[in-house]
Amino acid sequence: MPTIVAVDIGGTQMRAAVYTQDKIEPIRQKKIPTLASKPGGIDRLFQVIEDVWPKNDSVLAIGLGSPGPLDPHTGYLLAPPNNPEWHNFPLAPKVAEHFGVKAFLDNDANLAGLGEYRYGAGKGHRNVLYITVSTGIGAGVVIEDRLLQGHHGLAAELGHCIVDPNGPPCSCGFNGHLEAFSSGPAIVKYVLGELESGTKSVLKRDASMTARDVAEAAKAGDELAIRAYQRAGEYLGIGTASFLHAFDPSIVIFGGGVSQVGGLLFDAFHVSLKQRVFHPRYLEGLVITTAKLGDNAGLLGARALAEMKADVKTS
Repeated sequence: MPTIVAVDIGGTQMRAAVYTQDKIEPIRQKKIPTLASKPGGIDRLFQVIEDVWPKNDSVLAIGLGSPGPLDPHTGYLLAPPNNPEWHNFPLAPKVAEHFGVKAFLDNDANLAGLGEYRYGAGKGHRNVLYITVSTGIGAGVVIEDRLLQGHHGLAAELGHCIVDPNGPPCSCGFNGHLEAFSSGPAIVKYVLGELESGTKSVLKRDASMTARDVAEAAKAGDELAIRAYQRAGEYLGIGTASFLHAFDPSIVIFGGGVSQVGGLLFDAFHVSLKQRVFHPRYLEGLVITTAKLGDNAGLLGARALAEMKADVKTS
């Protein structure tokens, strides 16, 4: 039976799975530590793929998801920040050569969005905006049933859109990006700054503080923690209003750990969004929801990428 191999290369672990064409549950999967700072990454990647490789079935294509920046048109990783060994590295060509089948690469956030479009919360929609709010903010955009990649393959870096040019520095070094306001580390950074200024809170200045700690304090009624999430939600609404103007989706799907706090983030988000869309038509019939596929979104997106690029017909 023909199969698809999907790979999700994360910061801490690599996962590989093999799928038949008629099911979204893998028939075999494996995960290993990424060990990005250590040499031999390509050998570890080959090994985890070989561990799931079907012995009695053919493989039609391999889909690969990885943190960017990368070029999906050539299959090259450009400069992944946590993996210096793979700078300007021909990942998809190397995998294709080693296994003798076509291999396709794309950004992990793009593929999570593609997975949600194809198999998850976005199923049945032709224009989908997926935003993951976690350690960073990433996105995937599907327009008229096509994954948006862009001329250089760098489209949909929505976390690095400017929402306030005078805002705090982003992890990338530029000021005022959405990620600098609404990501998990940005929420923590805001709280730590307020504590340093003398704001009262049950939270204490602690380098190990997480966005989850802030959320727990907010749920217990801490005013600073509540304000931190309201601020993050407001800027997420500012950014999303611009994204609606650009893409006009029928559904916006939020994934990532920060998005799981519910009203702490999204009450302020909805108010901010409604205040900033320049015409209410953008909101008519718009579905705003959370992701359904969880940790499997990236793998299923890699599967979908391989299917589409290889022109595989699936059920």
